[in-house]
Amino acid sequence: MSSLQFAVAHFMTPVKLPSKPPVSRLDPETAWKQLTARDPQAQFFCGVTTTGVYCRPTCTSRRPLRANVRFFRTAAEAEAAGFRACKRCKPNTPVASSPSGAACGSLFDEIREYIERNVDRRVGLEELGRVAGLSPFTVQRQFKREMGVSPLAYQRALRASRLRGALKQGDTVTDAIYNAGFGSSSRAYEANQLGMTPRRFAQGGKGEEIRVCSAPSPFGWVIVGATRRGLCWLALAATKAEAEATLRAEFPEANLLRDPSLSRWVEMAVESVRSGKNPVQNQTGTEFDLRGTVFQLRVWQALRQIPRGQTRSYSQLARELGDAKAVRAVARACAMNRVAILVPCHRVVGADGSLTGYRWGVERKRKLLQAESKS
Repeated sequence: MSSLQFAVAHFMTPVKLPSKPPVSRLDPETAWKQLTARDPQAQFFCGVTTTGVYCRPTCTSRRPLRANVRFFRTAAEAEAAGFRACKRCKPNTPVASSPSGAACGSLFDEIREYIERNVDRRVGLEELGRVAGLSPFTVQRQFKREMGVSPLAYQRALRASRLRGALKQGDTVTDAIYNAGFGSSSRAYEANQLGMTPRRFAQGGKGEEIRVCSAPSPFGWVIVGATRRGLCWLALAATKAEAEATLRAEFPEANLLRDPSLSRWVEMAVESVRSGKNPVQNQTGTEFDLRGTVFQLRVWQALRQIPRGQTRSYSQLARELGDAKAVRAVARACAMNRVAILVPCHRVVGADGSLTGYRWGVERKRKLLQAESKS
């Protein structure tokens, strides 16, 4: 029904008004915060006056301006106000649930799960577009906004995760490559996300060159390490010697080369605490070389979405990732984070607000959060 048709029907048909006002009302400011955080626990719908569309608060559509948003308790209320249902998040249909009870009805989850089911072959954007009912361009844009990487890069990460696990278990390089879904050894060497060749990874980074730079900061000594693919290490410590020891312990067989130019990463890290500017989100030509499982990559990407000055609990992150029962797995992924500050695991706290643990010291975590809480 168009807005005009609704208006005519509204004034031509007697309407029985409720005898009592609603028991509870939505707090617009609280609802807006939940909307910007895409809180899966939010119990409302939001309409955008400029488009005439209403959505779930978890919808992956582009975030509207605050002035253009109206909030509703139910889908029926939104439609009664003249808004039509979003075709992406389908707010007028029941949300499908996973065995754990977590909502998984978004098109983004549909695309991601399709890629995961077909990791043994390359899945193109055209195919993903047919699955989601979207254009290839929209699939690429939406997926990259949610995950921080393209669908193709995510496929490669899935295969690299399999390859990494097989190599650690002692499989031969050849067997690991083919069992991980790579069609040939050359494909694995060209497209892997280990940050080094499979053979060198299996040998503890033997022969790999990692450029290194260390410098003092307000939060202790910072050491950064980078392969040709990007930043692979950023650690905090009390002394320069302790900082450098962390990198050597992580890559015992690699060749470490001093590179003073990497000091810019230290400056970027400190600036991200002071102003909230994340170089990976706001600049081009800056990349991470993160090495972890697919789930860890998803957690680390979610961490980069937490705004400066805000925190999330482990359970909140688990719900945002679509599995409310994965609290321990989220906590472990945070503990395994290799890039401090820029992948801000310090912004994750206990359900009661306690600081819990931190790979680089709880007191340092406290200082980081205090610095970010200042305007």
